Amino acid sequence: MVDQNGAYLFRKRGIYYFSKRIPSDLKHLYRVERLIHSLRTKCDRKAKSQALAMLLKLDDHWSKARLHNDVLHRKSLNHNKAIKFTESVSEYLSANGSNRSITFEKAVQRASRYLVESVGDKDLKSYTRANANSFRDYLIDKGLAGSSITRILTTIKAILNFAKREHSLNMNNHFVGLNYDRSKRVGGRLPIPMKHLQAIQKRCVEIDDELRWLVALVSDTGMRLAEATGLLVEDINLDADIPFVSLKSYPWRPLKTEGSTRDIPLVGQALWSAKRIKTMSQSRFAFPRYNTMSITSSNTASATLNKWLKSESNYNYTMHCFRHSLRDRLRNINCPSDVADQIGGWSNKTVGQEYGSGYALRNLEWWMSLI
Repeated sequence: MVDQNGAYLFRKRGIYYFSKRIPSDLKHLYRVERLIHSLRTKCDRKAKSQALAMLLKLDDHWSKARLHNDVLHRKSLNHNKAIKFTESVSEYLSANGSNRSITFEKAVQRASRYLVESVGDKDLKSYTRANANSFRDYLIDKGLAGSSITRILTTIKAILNFAKREHSLNMNNHFVGLNYDRSKRVGGRLPIPMKHLQAIQKRCVEIDDELRWLVALVSDTGMRLAEATGLLVEDINLDADIPFVSLKSYPWRPLKTEGSTRDIPLVGQALWSAKRIKTMSQSRFAFPRYNTMSITSSNTASATLNKWLKSESNYNYTMHCFRHSLRDRLRNINCPSDVADQIGGWSNKTVGQEYGSGYALRNLEWWMSLI
């Protein structure tokens, strides 16, 4: 909500943003109802100072705009104005970042950083096909997989297309249609064989610390690592007839999809982990080292635990492999696909799955106990 006390400020994830409604007599010059701009600071005093400066600049700009009655002339000026790439990134995040996970913002910032590092922060109309090819080569030289390059280029194209629409820019998007090997270093994540999975779980019990509780919890629930890492202790329900963990979206850790909100029965080493967390935790977070009230650092957890898994097994297993393993374990006991989808929070495949409230926890627990 915009502060109505004259500051024209609001905060998102601790960062201050400037926001001001477009005057009604100038709306024909814009495609939005309100100007929103990240001030890139968490400091209250600095944000107020920047907001005041922006207000003065806007008042001056709008005073001059009111002197021009020729709308076509104004469009022409807008058509040819220079806009830096980093400016368009801020506008893109302001317009598209609401109610999106922190990973969305990080992906945009990472792709943008790569572009600026490789070919510079230019006026959008100054980028050439040679720049685009150079950027592609830069990503290849970093050793990125073809799928990663595709995601980065998709982000850059989206930013440029957004700026082109918002500012009516006469420009070509030279980052479209670049040639590269999209299959390079792209490999599926292999499920972990039961023999190795049980050995890893045994080591978790032997070491018995917070990191190993997290591994064990994921290993027998199939949760996404971010889902497990962002749990509160109160999400673990051990007093119910069927112990379960309740997954819900939080500001510090949104869930990937609407269907990701779910209850998962606790069995096997996941139940052991849950009991240890309930007994030992002195924080409201199940895994406090990776959480603040504003963000869950699942990428940090992933890097640490993936390294440990590799050292324990001598295979390139990752935490996400447990999720693949759970799906196979459910397949091997002939678990119905829609039951497996509900347990893992996978997207529904048919319209019929959208009906009703899903399987009861007791039904899910029966299938989970068989694996």
